[in-house]
Amino acid sequence: MKYLVVLCDGMADVPNIALSGKTPMECANKPHMDFLAKKSEVGMCRTVANGLKPGSDVANLSVLGYDPTVSYTGRSPLEAASIGIDLKDTDVTLRCNIVTLSDEENYEDKRMVDYCAGDISTAEAKKIIQTVEEKLGNDIYKFYSGVSYRHCLVVDNGTTELGNMTPPHDISGKVIGEYLSDSENAKPLIELMKKSYNILKDHPVNLERRAQGKNEANSIWLWGEGTKPQMENFREKNGVTGCIVSAVDLLKGIAICAGMKAPNVKGATGYLDTDFEGKTNAGIQAFKEGYDLVYLHFEAPDECGHRGEIENKVKAIEAIDARALRPMIEYLDGCGEDYKILIMPDHPTPLDIKTHTSNPVPYMIYDSKNTKEGVDSFTEENARLAGNFVEHGPEIMEKLLKK
Repeated sequence: MKYLVVLCDGMADVPNIALSGKTPMECANKPHMDFLAKKSEVGMCRTVANGLKPGSDVANLSVLGYDPTVSYTGRSPLEAASIGIDLKDTDVTLRCNIVTLSDEENYEDKRMVDYCAGDISTAEAKKIIQTVEEKLGNDIYKFYSGVSYRHCLVVDNGTTELGNMTPPHDISGKVIGEYLSDSENAKPLIELMKKSYNILKDHPVNLERRAQGKNEANSIWLWGEGTKPQMENFREKNGVTGCIVSAVDLLKGIAICAGMKAPNVKGATGYLDTDFEGKTNAGIQAFKEGYDLVYLHFEAPDECGHRGEIENKVKAIEAIDARALRPMIEYLDGCGEDYKILIMPDHPTPLDIKTHTSNPVPYMIYDSKNTKEGVDSFTEENARLAGNFVEHGPEIMEKLLKK
């Protein structure tokens, strides 16, 4: 038996006026998802337990069968694992975004213009982080470069008691002052952020971006604090081997911490311009190498949700359907084995608020050996009306793997 998970990050949404009162899932042309939905178990799943923040970290851990209330120690430690940082038990890590802030004189008066600095390239971002490390790094603070705008700070003998270190994608367009933690423990970190603006505003990378009319990478933004992960091995936990194919450090870090394969795919960006075929081929190759479960993670719907890109969110869903799911179905149909497919988002990222919510998400499980009477189209409303509900998110993996 082969198992495929197609994780459409942030795909779930709410009816949008610009889409004539429909959601992106309802508008998208996704014939392969809808074909499977007609023969699948369809329902809703609560991937974010009450009391937890609705991040991709918590939600993807749930889909993978891990109870975040037990295994979750923070977002950034998972990303640190992907970067290859060997953490000590006393280290505290933070996600270090490169962002674009407006140019008001006082740092607190600036606005969050762009949480990803114009989707800055990894090559440009590496130069930015190298400068930040040279100017602000020391025996206590160590900066590590990651992918695009996503990077990492490790604090020696740090604390996670930092108050509210707000994710930058939650405050797009807003004045940042009221979203800066007022915790005493956070003050040194806020000071690093302020210093970074003065260091980066005339950085060579930004002078070039300014000349090209691009958003500048003029500040770091620290959030997502955590400590060294403690996760059970995926194979030992579930009795199957697994592979996660993703463009983002978070998912790669989860894979590494869970003892799963995490291939690097050239051209995988985490946005609409990602190499859908390359990621799909990496998943097929993992199946050919004998891995039992492949977790294909696509970040594009989430990124479009954060940016309020209505048409692009619809296109992202259509691209997953046509350029990833279609060839995967063709491979699985021809591989000579029974298979099961789970398709779902990790959390909603509604276009109207441009950030995550903790609302339940639609799911469907297709079993090639045991088809069911499903729904005409895979949408939020049809999944809700189907009547199936998984209250405890980690049980969705048990459903998938149940023989």
